[in-house]
Amino acid sequence: MSQENFEPKIIGFICKWCTSAGADLAGTSRMKYPPNMIPITLFCSSRVDPQFILWAFKNGADGVFVGGCHPNDCHYQNGNYKTMKRIPILKKLLKDLGIEEERLRLEWISAAEAEKFRKVITEFTETIRKLGPLRIPSDD
Repeated sequence: MSQENFEPKIIGFICKWCTSAGADLAGTSRMKYPPNMIPITLFCSSRVDPQFILWAFKNGADGVFVGGCHPNDCHYQNGNYKTMKRIPILKKLLKDLGIEEERLRLEWISAAEAEKFRKVITEFTETIRKLGPLRIPSDD
């Protein structure tokens, strides 16, 4: 596939209470955004095991999006704070593995922020499109 025909594959791990509801609102409001993200809804962004993200990259994702509730709005008190601590560590790990850290994005999007959801997903898709397909460096 040439760079100009490239359509990014993005896996989205999104919180049921906030980002998923924001995505639903964007859809019911008929907002347009790229269809590249495959959403996987979890109860909390803290339920995103770092292995899920590595697995997604290993199995063909060009980008991974994690969306959760704004700080102090987590239905599980401090789940998003755990996520907030994990993502920078994961970005450093990705960099060490030769994967651009921009391929992983964390955002806080509430159920009422459909426009923010649309904007973030559009921006992230364009970022991944500019980076091109993920080519995981081999050990050889």
